[in-house]
Amino acid sequence: MAGVERILPVPVPDPPSSAEDARVMDVAPERLDDHPHEECGVVGVSGLDNAAELTYLALYALQHRGQEAAGIVAVGQDGVARVHKGVGLVSDVFDATRLSRLTGSTAVGHVRYSTAGGSNTENVQPITARYSRGDMALAHNGNLTNQLDLRSKLVDEGAIFRTTSDSEILVHLIAKSRHETVQAQVDDALTHLEGAYSIVLSVGDTIYAVRDPRGFRPLVLGRKGDGHVVTSETCALDIIGAEYVRDVDPGEVLELRNGKVRRLRSLPPAGEPAPCIFELVYFARPDSHIFGQSVDRARRAFGRRLAREHPVDADAVIAVPDSANSAALGFAEESQTPFELGLLRNHYVGRTFIQPEQKDRDFGARMKYNPVREVLAGKRVVVVDDSLVRGTTSRSLVRMLRQAGAREVHFRIASPPVRFPCFYGIDMPTKGELMGSRLPVPEIAKKLEVDSLGYLSLEGMVDAVAEGQPYCTACFSGDYPAPLVDVERGLGSAEGPPGC
Repeated sequence: MAGVERILPVPVPDPPSSAEDARVMDVAPERLDDHPHEECGVVGVSGLDNAAELTYLALYALQHRGQEAAGIVAVGQDGVARVHKGVGLVSDVFDATRLSRLTGSTAVGHVRYSTAGGSNTENVQPITARYSRGDMALAHNGNLTNQLDLRSKLVDEGAIFRTTSDSEILVHLIAKSRHETVQAQVDDALTHLEGAYSIVLSVGDTIYAVRDPRGFRPLVLGRKGDGHVVTSETCALDIIGAEYVRDVDPGEVLELRNGKVRRLRSLPPAGEPAPCIFELVYFARPDSHIFGQSVDRARRAFGRRLAREHPVDADAVIAVPDSANSAALGFAEESQTPFELGLLRNHYVGRTFIQPEQKDRDFGARMKYNPVREVLAGKRVVVVDDSLVRGTTSRSLVRMLRQAGAREVHFRIASPPVRFPCFYGIDMPTKGELMGSRLPVPEIAKKLEVDSLGYLSLEGMVDAVAEGQPYCTACFSGDYPAPLVDVERGLGSAEGPPGC
């Protein structure tokens, strides 16, 4: 790409050529459970000499939001974008030598889990393009609900797409805008988007940070020395020693240049804000502060409410680590039942090149979790998890707990049944795959082989954290705040968005 110094990405292995090759192909650890998967994490750094290094550290803190790919674009005083991106974890993609080439005081970074478009190297972000006003780099977290409609119109007008990602649509919309200034062109492009988007976009050494009018995905602003940082969660600010300033408001458009921040405008309102409550349930790190509150405190509130709604006589409360730890603590506090470490998670699960026989249904769970027999033997145990999607991992965990000697196993879920697919940036199974959509709660309890099962109610979940703040609860309620344009026009499936 002219004008952009491209460092070659990490090579991707060829796909398996036969069923036997597929059996022994790499199995990524994030595929070994049935939780919804994180969407993406974005970072923008302005006005700091070591911008790429800071972005790299921030991406480390956001690794939980996407484990498929990572990338950084840095811009120096010459206005040229220097790029390195590849498939894999942040630690796989970058090393000291590669980072040393990414010079400049402006940088944009991204970690990805694909929700629209495949996981090909072409789709790894930031997406880069040569633009008449300077090299462009785009990092996007979310999912556009009118992406197929927009792509079709742009292709009819002569646009040639390099990726299958919905994020590239914004690049084409900016390029075709007839407005005079970059600000006006970006503004014009944003008016065409529908759905969920938290965007960090650099043009030359200027960064534009945007959050959609409903504020589905988090985006926060921080300050470090003479510079500023925008990123998905405050944990990314903590790791680089930046100070949290505030959340970027829904619909707000910020400009960051030479470390200075300027508020450009707010996009037209689209009803009430609707931040994704699943960020508080599962996605965000518990040490983060998003949507105006502590993630840890929100999860503890879910657990306390769950204990009131579904009490049970038990000897111990244990969590499915790590995302359910806070909710389990809340449940234990409210029920006055001892919290125990009954399940341990292997934090060093890499990639395995071989799987056991297909009949070993519990393989994935045993790779990630192991029971503590001394805690469980002869005990009545309450197991708290944050959510239940397909139920396969949960069933395996129950078997493991019983094999370890648990006398009773009571499952408690710190969210309502997931019954509907997400169109706003979560990699969610299709509606037909969702256990909560297919079965009533008593049937789910039988499938899981538990002594009892209780879900947090939708009302209880919202009341625990809302304090007057509306949330998007679409995956639980089917109430979609942003129009599903592609589905309504017959371009997409009501079972779920492309790529999920």
